[in-house]
Amino acid sequence: MSEITIGSPVKAHYRSGTYLGVVKELRGENYLVEVLAVQKHPLQGDLHNYGKLEDVFFHERKALAFHEKMNVKKSAVKRYEGEIPDYGISLQEAVEIYREKLAAEDTSFNSMARQKLDSLVMTYYKKLYNQELS
Repeated sequence: MSEITIGSPVKAHYRSGTYLGVVKELRGENYLVEVLAVQKHPLQGDLHNYGKLEDVFFHERKALAFHEKMNVKKSAVKRYEGEIPDYGISLQEAVEIYREKLAAEDTSFNSMARQKLDSLVMTYYKKLYNQELS
């Protein structure tokens, strides 16, 4: 595997989401990565009590925006060899994959997570990216 340097295309795991982007800076134990695509949508709910609804704050998490920068531990970054897809298309695919995963098991938690995801689509993703995300 080749070394990661400034300008390298990478896959980075950050706050329960996975993104494709490029390294903008080397920062000691971290890389500053510019987001170019979403590979896995961030999880909804309380990550410390995942799957629970009682006595927890149920978080709604947006995917990082196109060109947003994230400071990521080097251990969570891998070189990416493929073609980086269009941000809007990658976001739509990541949302659909997450929806399918949540629909696979009918639980109260998954229902709440789907509601949060649908809220993000209606209030944020459709307006910001002007795409038909069903």
